[in-house]
Amino acid sequence: MQRIPARVFTLLLLLLASAVDRTAQAVEKPDPGDWPNWRGPEQNGISRESGLIDRWDPEGENVLWKNTEISTVSTPIVMHGKVYLLSRDAIETPSEGEKVVCLDANTGKKIWEHKFNVYLTDVPAERVAWSSVVGDPATGRVYAMGVCGYFCCLDGETGKPLWTRSLSEEFGLLSTYGGRTNVPILFEDLVITSAVIIGWGDMARPAHRFLAMDKNTGEVVWFNGTSPLPDDTTYSTPVISVIDGEALMIFGSGDGGLHAFQPRTGKPVWKYNFSRRGINTSPVVVDGIVYCGHSEENMDNTTMGAVAAIQGSLKGLPPEEPPSAPKPAPPGAPPAVKLGRNITQTNTLWLKKEIGIGKCSPVVIDGRVYALDDSGGLYVFNAADGKQIGKKQKLGTMMRASLIYGDGKLYACSVDGRFYVLKPSDKGCDIVHRLRLPQGEEVYGSPIIAHGRIYLPTTAALYCIGDKEAKNSSGDVQQLPAETPVSNDPQPAFVQVVPVEAQVKPGEKVQFEVRLFNSNGQFLKKSKAEFSVDAHGTISPDGEYLADSSAQHTASTVTAQVGDLQGMARVRIIPDLPWSFDISDGEVPLPWVGARYRHIVRELDGDPVMVKVTTIPKGTRSQAWMGRTDLHDYTIQADIRGAMRGDKLPDIGLIAQRYTLDLRGVEQELQIRSWTSQLGRFSKTVPLKWEPDKWYTLKFRAEAQGDKAVLRGKVWERGTPEPQEWQIEATDNAPNLVGSPGLFGNATNAEIFLDNIQVTPN
Repeated sequence: MQRIPARVFTLLLLLLASAVDRTAQAVEKPDPGDWPNWRGPEQNGISRESGLIDRWDPEGENVLWKNTEISTVSTPIVMHGKVYLLSRDAIETPSEGEKVVCLDANTGKKIWEHKFNVYLTDVPAERVAWSSVVGDPATGRVYAMGVCGYFCCLDGETGKPLWTRSLSEEFGLLSTYGGRTNVPILFEDLVITSAVIIGWGDMARPAHRFLAMDKNTGEVVWFNGTSPLPDDTTYSTPVISVIDGEALMIFGSGDGGLHAFQPRTGKPVWKYNFSRRGINTSPVVVDGIVYCGHSEENMDNTTMGAVAAIQGSLKGLPPEEPPSAPKPAPPGAPPAVKLGRNITQTNTLWLKKEIGIGKCSPVVIDGRVYALDDSGGLYVFNAADGKQIGKKQKLGTMMRASLIYGDGKLYACSVDGRFYVLKPSDKGCDIVHRLRLPQGEEVYGSPIIAHGRIYLPTTAALYCIGDKEAKNSSGDVQQLPAETPVSNDPQPAFVQVVPVEAQVKPGEKVQFEVRLFNSNGQFLKKSKAEFSVDAHGTISPDGEYLADSSAQHTASTVTAQVGDLQGMARVRIIPDLPWSFDISDGEVPLPWVGARYRHIVRELDGDPVMVKVTTIPKGTRSQAWMGRTDLHDYTIQADIRGAMRGDKLPDIGLIAQRYTLDLRGVEQELQIRSWTSQLGRFSKTVPLKWEPDKWYTLKFRAEAQGDKAVLRGKVWERGTPEPQEWQIEATDNAPNLVGSPGLFGNATNAEIFLDNIQVTPN
């Protein structure tokens, strides 16, 4: 018998292992009774189940279980007999953070929890866990994004992290005091999430951007956004639909528009200008019609709030006029953002203004739109023409939980715990049952329906509500319309280069892959391409990129040419420590995340220095990261100087291992912290007087000592001997053990100057 060559044998083993891994991941068909994302299996708040309760009592009637160890503002999901949700952890303790919790859906008993720290954010503790997890029925995995941009893929059975990313440090996710944290969605082999992101290079200006990652590896497949410099953050979860045979991801954006992107490519298809500020509700799509609301200022006048029905199809529209020749951009200007076709003037079916549907996503049932305004008013509209049915019904004083529908009933709950069971009627809705949760128990997350039960999250407990004796039927989940067959359009129209974002050390390699898609955003095939790279590296004909061994804190753009089509990807080149930056080239280092838009270079006393100015819109208080989230046990120092405006100084800080050392101007103190708005979690502050218009050297050291992190800082007048002793020292018993070096600054009061930045291993 012929012997199998060693290389072939090894390849066969790898293929077998891969097949076994895929088999282990695979599970039975999705259960129609599961609720795998916060809006349900159809992404619309609708359950097809029967046998649901029409009354209950928090003290006993139809309460199957109540877990008082769980308090949350998040919406749970149910998948494979388990409840998954985000929650605060160790509340009001020095180890407070965030966690994903898994419970037995039948008993409410905890199976596992995955805890993680909250770091480098202004989010108040009360707004932790404002996102929701999403489950993948195909693999049993669970995906979650924390308030600080920590993103994880977890094994649904064990809670073991399979891969994680820090989206703030890696991409510039903006985590604000408002706390809005978007909910990931799954589509085929992608997990997609978004935020207002302040990136690097041509993405240095903030925009509401989406990251589509390979759900198995976390590799970034596409990265795109809407208009730059949005007025707001956003809390709108995208909905996947198929309109005119084309799969679309439809969402409300921070720029106030409703947008449709192709979910496989990130290519914009259309935009509808809806609001002057960010949209927080999720749209609902029925038969190609998009229903959505907002509670911000309208586009054409000063009225507040609206609800609308928008035709999501581009069929029947006249061809777009070719754009006029663009004016030459000034040197260094960012490239124009490519948005989809503007359908604002052509595709409005109906629009009702001065109705604030801004927090609760609507549901559409049997030709009616049911929508809750922010102050607890329930509206019912005819879906075809927007005519209001009956009068507005008052259900509470404030609404944050979205409506859900099942078994012919609507379920609603106000923030102050007023719970309603409603039935559609000729006049709108009849109240079948109402109750009040215990005093002080509030509801921000939405109720969900799974396997004949309603799960209600509150700030005091998680309730499982159902009738033990009822016969439940799951019904059939309505599937999306079919896409146009790929065979109808086999011509390539889009080139995708994967990974679209990468980070390497000098001399390291990245293997790129080229994928072709048709005009409908459908995958055609992997392809060869003519590769090129603009600088600081080489690339082989088969797409293997090699970073220059001498490259230091720079970047490359990789281009793949397939016929007349081009696709692009970006590579950041970050060397090992030590690092040194004297700004002598007059440039803010290109690959620093969140730095170039927030800082300029100016000559001061004959030398170029970095300046954080006071005039950046909504950007005078911000952070920037230098790269490599796996770094630890290092020291960062910089020469710093603060101007004075009026009688106020700025705040100037350095970041190490997800901690900040902040020289505070108004307070005249030096502070170490990790979670800005929750100093009780971990912080230390000492008084320290310093003066305007004088150079100082600020030094910050982070190191791991066993299961603790030790932080030390000092500051002294530049040009004088460095003090032997550290001026501030603190030990964190719930440590951050890795993290990117970076900068913090609050230039709201006055300008900040930086020079001679160094990062060295301890």
